[in-house]
Amino acid sequence: MKRTLWFSLVVVFMMALLAACQPIALPVTVPSAEDGSAAAEVTAPAQEEGNAAAEDRLILATTTSTRDSGLLDVILPLYEAEFGVAVDVVAVGTGQALQLGRDGNADVVLVHARSQEDAFMEAGDGVRREDVMYNDFIIVGPASDPAGIAGSSAAAVAITQIAETESPFVSRGDDSGTHSKEKSLWAAAAIEPSGDWYISAGQGMGAVLTMANEQEAYTLSDRATYLARTLEGTELIIVAEGDPILFNPYGVMAVNPEKNSEIKGELANQFIDWLVSVPTQEAISQFGVEEFGSPLFVPDSEAWRNR
Repeated sequence: MKRTLWFSLVVVFMMALLAACQPIALPVTVPSAEDGSAAAEVTAPAQEEGNAAAEDRLILATTTSTRDSGLLDVILPLYEAEFGVAVDVVAVGTGQALQLGRDGNADVVLVHARSQEDAFMEAGDGVRREDVMYNDFIIVGPASDPAGIAGSSAAAVAITQIAETESPFVSRGDDSGTHSKEKSLWAAAAIEPSGDWYISAGQGMGAVLTMANEQEAYTLSDRATYLARTLEGTELIIVAEGDPILFNPYGVMAVNPEKNSEIKGELANQFIDWLVSVPTQEAISQFGVEEFGSPLFVPDSEAWRNR
């Protein structure tokens, strides 16, 4: 799908509503990928008269975890206010986010699957990559813990017991960074999960946590999205954490402007400079502290490490 086709609806409605000087938040659905993964939601941020013109827009392809955790709702308005550039967020799995970059349908990609990020850069699909932040993955499940894994610090052992007891497990199944991590855990345990107990959802992290909660099932989650869901009443508990294999770093990349003439290379680099700057990293370091006593993401840019 050409970038101009799927994005034109955003622009047309944005221009019409801006003419009326009304704030808007316009959701637009991008068709799901051929693998059946969840459709993406493109959110055009609210604007008042005098804010960014239609051409001063940046398309950010990112993971559902950055959206579902609430991080983007906190930091993106800071960028928009400082630079007068609106950010349209396409929140999908890492695989789809990277494909949007390859197809020239995004200006910037923010994901969490380092091997895939490296391949993206090596193929010339991106022209710049920077470390942004990290947190960790956790295995969560019902308080009844039918697999008996509560308190485990060995992820491979935990999922082995889930498989052996055929306890319900909901997989992202969407080629996301979380799904890639899950597959690496099954591989480490030498298990090919199958059967009625293994549910491939093809959905984002928030939706999968909701499914797991409703079905009293286990799932793999990034810590930030899980903690955000605890504020919404999830009854899932953390049953396995702390294994080094569960480390979860995030990187941001500027899409190669040679993909097409619509890619905003200068804005992409401006956004990356801002994202990895010490003030923005400080904002990331404070996200979640008030609610949970510690940040949901740990800043990790070069500027932050060298401050």
